Amino acid sequence: MEKKEKLDRGNVVYFFARIVEKRNSLCSLNDSCGVKCMKGMKPLFSSITDNWKTPEMFYKALDAEFRFDFDPCPLKPTFDGLKISWGGCNWINPPYSQIAQWMKKGWEENQKGKTNVWLIPSRTDTRWWHEYCMKAKEIRFIKGRLKFGDATNSAPFPSCIVIFL
Repeated sequence: MEKKEKLDRGNVVYFFARIVEKRNSLCSLNDSCGVKCMKGMKPLFSSITDNWKTPEMFYKALDAEFRFDFDPCPLKPTFDGLKISWGGCNWINPPYSQIAQWMKKGWEENQKGKTNVWLIPSRTDTRWWHEYCMKAKEIRFIKGRLKFGDATNSAPFPSCIVIFL
């Protein structure tokens, strides 16, 4: 069962929900245990696509610095960037739903001597972040939130540039 509580700290009032566990009951997503399950709930932030255009001025500034010669995951690809060999200096703004696979492929390409510059969510709590990003030559955290493509709002997450030389 859920118990709502109120905590007063000066001028700020915090409301939080605490789940109270019922002993000897199993939840099978039918609320029989008394805990309201999340079945059928929609994600807080979601999109029909995860293929979003990089902000143009942002890309141009990095291209001037690195001189990219290949993009393994363009907006409208005619190839599978996970299955081909990449260029010498690559710009990667991967589909975020497949970021672990893209990071693995990018790491493999970097081991072949290729430069990879990534625009990715700053998700430091993920396995792929620790397996790959922490091995990067440089990580640049972006102040504020980026606005991708024709979106009306900024992204609901922080972004960063991860550079493998």
